[in-house]
Amino acid sequence: MPFRYYKVIGIMHSEAQHIPSLIQALEPVIHSYGYWAVGGLVLLEDFGIPVPGETTLIAAAFFAGLGQLNIFLVVLIAILGAVIGDNIGFAIGKFGGHPLAERFGKYVWLTPERINQAEQFFNRYGGRVVIVARFIEGLRQLNGIIAGISEMRWRKFLLFNCIGATIWVSIWSAIGYYSGEHIETFLRYELYLTAAVLAIIVGYISYRIIYRKRLTK
Repeated sequence: MPFRYYKVIGIMHSEAQHIPSLIQALEPVIHSYGYWAVGGLVLLEDFGIPVPGETTLIAAAFFAGLGQLNIFLVVLIAILGAVIGDNIGFAIGKFGGHPLAERFGKYVWLTPERINQAEQFFNRYGGRVVIVARFIEGLRQLNGIIAGISEMRWRKFLLFNCIGATIWVSIWSAIGYYSGEHIETFLRYELYLTAAVLAIIVGYISYRIIYRKRLTK
């Protein structure tokens, strides 16, 4: 990790050892392109391009905690990138349909079987799955495309997409910003944290569905 980040805020260079190699690897990109890197990589990841959008978001929030970026701008730009990226995916799915997805899907591991499974999932749970998909690796990158193929109404998709993007960005930004020297621990258990957040969201949605059914009886 270059010394310049630690010199500015008075942190000894030896403390750089606490920063995971994954975040150190992203440092040159974030240092060179700043907020553009955050918004650009999140945007690209959100319509199927295999780039480290989520990790870049966490890394940017971590550097914001060191005083090198503005955390509010990181959050705002990441939300915009996530929403725009998903809407690009939605347009690809809606106007390209199955033929386009099946022709080029192999380059982003989108097989016909996965398309069918994801489409059934979307048709069954509707707009709520757009929020849940944000926290599922693989489905997060493809949920816009699948929503478009499934012919979900754009306004409905946009609403749930904005909600999901805001929750997702806020959670990972908070983790990156406040974790400090414990960032490696959070990255190590990122999958478990994602599962926990997903369980909370699914639990809440299930509660609302059951509650509404009881009211209609």
